[in-house]
Amino acid sequence: MSEHGATLQTFNQELVKSLEELKQRRKELSHIIYHQQTQKETLEQQIKSLQDDLTIVNSKLNESNKLKSSYDQVINETEEGYKKILDTSQALLSAIQLESTRLSKTKKISAHSTRLSTPPDH
Repeated sequence: MSEHGATLQTFNQELVKSLEELKQRRKELSHIIYHQQTQKETLEQQIKSLQDDLTIVNSKLNESNKLKSSYDQVINETEEGYKKILDTSQALLSAIQLESTRLSKTKKISAHSTRLSTPPDH
């Protein structure tokens, strides 16, 4: 019977030793899990912060794009108006030049007619 007692005691010692090793591994794993959980929470906070920043940047980008579209519209309308002014100015200049030429011809004809109808001075 003492043999059985000794064997039982050996098994008991090995069981206690194995149990202590398992507890130590669990403790180390718990430490690793704690650090991983802390890292996860930090990353989640960073992600939330980045998402908030992205939301703000997207909002500002949309506002800037709307403002740029307004600038584009004003510039296009102004350029079109300016082109119309140039076209009208050119048409007015052409009309003035044509009228000036016509008036010059009329003046020459009138001056020539006046010389022909006035008797020469002696």
